[in-house]
Amino acid sequence: MIEEVEVKPNYDFITDATKAIVGISKLKQPNLSILSSNETKNSAGSGVIVTENGYIITNQHVAGNKYSNCYVTLENGEVYDGNVVWSDKNIDLAIVKINIVKSDYLILGDSDKISLGEDVYAIGNPIGFEFQRTVTKGIISGLDRTIKIEEEDSFVYMEDLIQTDSTINEGNSGGALINTSGELLGINTIKISDAHGIGFAVPINIVKPIIEKLSKEGKFEEAYLGIYGYDKEVIPYLNSNIELNSGIYVDSIALDGPVYNSGISVGDIITKIDEKEINKMSELKKYIYSKKPGDKVKLTVHGAFNDFEVEIKLSHNL
Repeated sequence: MIEEVEVKPNYDFITDATKAIVGISKLKQPNLSILSSNETKNSAGSGVIVTENGYIITNQHVAGNKYSNCYVTLENGEVYDGNVVWSDKNIDLAIVKINIVKSDYLILGDSDKISLGEDVYAIGNPIGFEFQRTVTKGIISGLDRTIKIEEEDSFVYMEDLIQTDSTINEGNSGGALINTSGELLGINTIKISDAHGIGFAVPINIVKPIIEKLSKEGKFEEAYLGIYGYDKEVIPYLNSNIELNSGIYVDSIALDGPVYNSGISVGDIITKIDEKEINKMSELKKYIYSKKPGDKVKLTVHGAFNDFEVEIKLSHNL
């Protein structure tokens, strides 16, 4: 008679991952809970340590703008002063630095290789720190999602998001979405309040160039192109008469940016950068993040009357 042996799955990777999840607050109250006031609760969020020396990825709406300060609570209860060293409101991501020599951290996965139906886990601090490092399981429900958000009497669009049915509540913002190897795939950002089982995360690959530079050089000088555009997923929201099958639709051009007076106009479509095809704004951002101020890039543009190429010298994003 053959004895049956029950083989239990090993979830040690989740336990290890939770050690890298931190609480982030604009108020110095590490014991925030659901019993706190609304003002206090809304100041609490999550973050993910991604380097041994204390670089943390979170949401911009959790940590604040570049050069601002916040408070970071580690798994052991220690509270550190955090400095926001980089922030981008358009993709709702920020990077915070704490003064620590050695810390648990998560390995960055490859968000370009995730698949529909893949098992994932969301880790964060829902509602308040009282339920810190809550783990919920789900799957990848959708890729390249675009959502429309009302913000200060206007609408903004977040593109290229990972959709998951892992439960994500208030306070999970800035937390981790990991795979079954414990690798970080995305940063949980928002959920649709009037729907159930729908949450979103920003793919981690977009900020990999920034983390690599900070880890190696201790600083990140952000190059600036000076345009804002949309891909084919957003265009139907803006103007149903615009036909866009590929490339980036130029929606606005900064007056202080290097693209201004370059010949590129609002309504043009950027199809390539340095001969690399681009079809998502996140792809363009990731490429620019890999550059330095003063570097030159070549843009291939489909204009209203002709196609052309133009060389742009990137400036410094202050």
